[in-house]
Amino acid sequence: MSTQHMGILQVSELTKKVRFILESELNTVWLTGEISNFIAAGSGHWYLSLKDSKSQVRCAMFKGNNRRVRLSPSNGQQVLVRAKVSLYEPRGDFQLIIEQMEDAGEGLLRQRYEQLKNSLNAQGLFSQQHKQIIPTHINCVGIVTSPTGAAVKDILSVLKRRNPNIKTIIYPSLVQGEHAQHDICQAINRANQRNECDVIIVGRGGGSLEDLWPFNEESVVRAIYQSALPIISAVGHEVDTTLSDYVADLRAATPSAAAELVSQDSEELNNQIVNLRLRMINAMQQKLTKINQANSYLKHRLEQVHPKQQLLVQQQKSDELSLRLHQVIKRIITDKKSSPLQLQQRLHHLSPSKNIRHYQGLVEQNQQRLINAIKNNLQYKSHSFVNLIEQLQLVSPLATIARGYSVTRDENEQVITSTQQVTIDDQITVQLSDGRIKAKVV
Repeated sequence: MSTQHMGILQVSELTKKVRFILESELNTVWLTGEISNFIAAGSGHWYLSLKDSKSQVRCAMFKGNNRRVRLSPSNGQQVLVRAKVSLYEPRGDFQLIIEQMEDAGEGLLRQRYEQLKNSLNAQGLFSQQHKQIIPTHINCVGIVTSPTGAAVKDILSVLKRRNPNIKTIIYPSLVQGEHAQHDICQAINRANQRNECDVIIVGRGGGSLEDLWPFNEESVVRAIYQSALPIISAVGHEVDTTLSDYVADLRAATPSAAAELVSQDSEELNNQIVNLRLRMINAMQQKLTKINQANSYLKHRLEQVHPKQQLLVQQQKSDELSLRLHQVIKRIITDKKSSPLQLQQRLHHLSPSKNIRHYQGLVEQNQQRLINAIKNNLQYKSHSFVNLIEQLQLVSPLATIARGYSVTRDENEQVITSTQQVTIDDQITVQLSDGRIKAKVV
């Protein structure tokens, strides 16, 4: 009997089905555990086991994914991994295909970071419509950071070099540790209450994700969001991104970059002053040009209204009117001379002799048409009459008699068509083609 009809599977069929169930049902999982049996193969793939105090599972991480790992894995190291559940069919071993690996502590923080980021973004805290515009001309800058850190030194150094006229106020705060979030929120609120600055820089130097974590706390994010003063976030290095960067009105890659954003270079200011001076000179020259043009226009108008000018204008108008009058009189005389000739032409055009000739021609045409019509009608009637005579002769009894037939009538001139209509000694008349014969029935 066939194994297929009994529902018996081959081993390869079973492993394939199990692999399909694992990959389709469990899909991707996050897992934390200790590395053991770590092997970096010559192909670039990693093979290892993840274990805890009770169980372990085989894992594989292919080179396309392990190139992005920032740590150097070793046996005994605690890690957080994101993996797909699968089955290695050749051996029937249950295994994980690792896609992402991080240090356990940093990995949990990053997972928490993503969850909080998604939550705050869904609430609209990162929306562009809530962000304030950074002022163009800044006179005072507030700095929320550690007063002894490298960040404040970099900011003050850049401001002094680029524009020493900008006033700075430091709102001291812890920027690392469990109490840092409270200090940062208080410093932001204090700056808003005192309202001394045009803009606030919130930041610190670089560090690990754990070092920068206070700037990912929800309380700090909301304090920045609720600030009435515009805030520039300058946390860590360019590769570091915190939730404060997302909610701030502007993000600077570094504290030094933030200082450059709020300050204008002295040389640039000098260039602006020179440009403004040139613009002012051009504006004054344009104004003087307009005044001179206005004066020339008024002078011209004054000349136009001078009595001498008015007399010249009136004299010119008089000459023009005189010339027009002569032209009109000449045209009227010409029109009067041509009037009799025009009347004669009109009279000739309206003469009845022309109409008489026209109508005589019409009478002659109509007379000829009438004669032709009468001739045609007579000819048509003659042909019709001949045709009728021919038709009448065809049906006439005389034509029949002429061919040898005769018509017999009784004394009452009734046509006899049967012997039953007559008796002996009756007088009858026989009509032939050339006359009648009276006869007696015997």
